[in-house]
Amino acid sequence: MITGAEIGTFLSRRRGIGRLHWSDWLTYGYLLMGVLIVLLPILWMILSSLKSPAALVENDPRALPYEQITIPAADGKSHTVFLWTRSDGVAVDVALVGVRGLNARVFEPGRPDTVFEVPRASLQRKETVAPRWDNYTEPTIGSTQSRTFNFLRYFWNSSFVTVVATLLTLIVNAMAGFALSKYRFAGRDAMALVIIATLLVPPTVILVPLFITVSKLGLLNSLWGVIIPAVATPTGVFLLRQYMLTIPDELLEAARMDAASEWKIFWRIILPLSLPALSVLAILSVMWRWNDFMWPLIVLTQSEVFTLQLGLSTFKGELNDNMHHLLAMTVLTLLPVTLVFVVLQKHITTGIANTGLK
Repeated sequence: MITGAEIGTFLSRRRGIGRLHWSDWLTYGYLLMGVLIVLLPILWMILSSLKSPAALVENDPRALPYEQITIPAADGKSHTVFLWTRSDGVAVDVALVGVRGLNARVFEPGRPDTVFEVPRASLQRKETVAPRWDNYTEPTIGSTQSRTFNFLRYFWNSSFVTVVATLLTLIVNAMAGFALSKYRFAGRDAMALVIIATLLVPPTVILVPLFITVSKLGLLNSLWGVIIPAVATPTGVFLLRQYMLTIPDELLEAARMDAASEWKIFWRIILPLSLPALSVLAILSVMWRWNDFMWPLIVLTQSEVFTLQLGLSTFKGELNDNMHHLLAMTVLTLLPVTLVFVVLQKHITTGIANTGLK
């Protein structure tokens, strides 16, 4: 894993001696622009997930979750607080009672019986930063869970699909990569070429025959119907085959001389040495399965087997728009993929760099 010292050394590199060279300014400016382009939408989503529904409906452009200050009333309701600038220039707090034409009926806090009218133009909203953490708690452990969004159920379904599918993808693609890289048989290169050529076929072309196959196997409304069809991927086979070609054949011959079986060679030699490429494929598989929406939408129709991505679509309906809950749950869906990337990121560079070697 990259340490803080390595990050600091990388960020402090420069071409100029004593001061920054013009190329240093250009390089750091380009990198800063790239970071902002990537991270600003995510930061906006995180901050917006803490806003109230009213702030989202108003399309408040401010980043922080501001909310108007209110005070309780005797009838159990609440009055919004405004800042009123009097004619003598003094600003005081007033609570809004109602609107009458161009004027507003207000009273000073602590004196609810003294209601008077002031011009609406002289009022300024009084706000404070108030994060709405209930945007996260209501869909997960609050009342919304039992009515519209079973977060824990959907999270378990997505986790099961992602973990099981990733493990099966790694094993199946590793076996195919091992066979296509370390065994010599007629048609090996042609078979590898055909597998790579399937990358040119759009996934939507095979949706109908794939749906018919899954239906005939009785896997509709089953998580296995989401897992099995995409276990073997041409990307994974190509990635692992190219990496396994870099493993010396002498290691396998030595193992065979020691009476090691092919299965033992695969588990004890090939897989440990292919860990960087397997890590890259694991990250790709997790992202594919966790973020998949189209195929689960076709296979799954019962809410109890919905994945998290399908469950998020229930927040937005024809007559309701729970954008505050949708943003909050979208932030939570980013955490598992981010965690996997952080854990396996040290293998990414090695795996990608070596998959192109012969």
